[in-house]
Amino acid sequence: MIKSLKLLTLLLLLLIMAVALLNRYYPGLQVSSYRVLFNTVTGSGNPADTRSNIHNSLVAPPDFQISLYADNVPNARLLKITPAGQLLVSSPRTGSVLLLSDSDRDGRADNRRPLLSGLNRPHGLDIFDDGHTSWLYVAETDAVGRVAVDWASGTVLGEYRHLIDNLPTGGNHRTRTLHFGPDGWLYLTVGSSCNACVENDPHRAAMIRYRPDGSGEEIFATGLRNSVGFDWTPWDNRLYATDNGRDLLGDDFPPCELNLIQQGGFYGWPYINGFGALDPDYGPGQVQRLTTSISPAFGFRAHNAPLGIRFLRRQSHPDYQRTALVALHGSWNRSEPDGYKVVALHWDRQGNISSQDFVSGFLQPGGQVIGRPVDIAEGADGSIYLSDDYAGAIYRVLYK
Repeated sequence: MIKSLKLLTLLLLLLIMAVALLNRYYPGLQVSSYRVLFNTVTGSGNPADTRSNIHNSLVAPPDFQISLYADNVPNARLLKITPAGQLLVSSPRTGSVLLLSDSDRDGRADNRRPLLSGLNRPHGLDIFDDGHTSWLYVAETDAVGRVAVDWASGTVLGEYRHLIDNLPTGGNHRTRTLHFGPDGWLYLTVGSSCNACVENDPHRAAMIRYRPDGSGEEIFATGLRNSVGFDWTPWDNRLYATDNGRDLLGDDFPPCELNLIQQGGFYGWPYINGFGALDPDYGPGQVQRLTTSISPAFGFRAHNAPLGIRFLRRQSHPDYQRTALVALHGSWNRSEPDGYKVVALHWDRQGNISSQDFVSGFLQPGGQVIGRPVDIAEGADGSIYLSDDYAGAIYRVLYK
């Protein structure tokens, strides 16, 4: 406990020094909440009364009901539903992957335990069945590993082993996200090492793919500053990824992005922001890149920090047939906080995308932040689970 407090104090001092340096070189720097900035840098949450917050503050559409599925889940990040209906949650700050289950089916987790622990900031999760074994894959900061699991008993079979060991470490954006695509390849995103810079390592600011055994590495797409969330459309298997725009260019620029990912595609960073705007630091002399860079399919408000995206597949609600839910983690680099909600993106038959709020209330009047949504998972019964790394909670949204 004492060691943890010392580490937390050191991190706080480092954060204060970093902000002081940023203010020196960027005198117009806007910080809407230092507590949220601390959460962004360290992963440490806010000691909130989540049970009260969930009932009194969060708002879902009229046809849905929202409840607290689990609290006291520190640094709850990415989610995965298991074949047996349990919920996996990654907790990078504690180095663990948690297994949550609702054995009495009352809509609240009554069993939770670490399935894996002692990992290096585990984040992305997915399950792959090769016909003989069901494997849990985990993306750590520096590696991707897997372990066989018996989901009926919720126990690991054998040792957890690394398949990929060459992921870059250090710098910004330490989380890694992975998912298996419809083509059977393992897709992985690695964020940039900085706010804006020219990377030397091709793994940075990129989407990479591998065979399930970790072989056959291919750089699939580049120019993606920090694509934490990605998923495929259920109707035509197109791959979409969220991306966080750079900081320190004012309250309302550049927009955060939703990109339609194409193999070999270049998405602009660090030379181009948003819909074809040359970056003030790295854009001069790069006009030719405008002809090769792919613009976003949809733009979010600046600094909203879109993270997890999940296309709904259960078709339980008639108004959410061609819909993805996106978690907006929320801003720190703005004079006024913005984001802090889950939005529903709707695709029409022509491919046009529109947005509406799905779950709001994480940002209260007066700018008080009570939660920061991260990821979305959809259960077999149509239950929608939302992780919140600020309050350390998982919420359940169900169509009534």
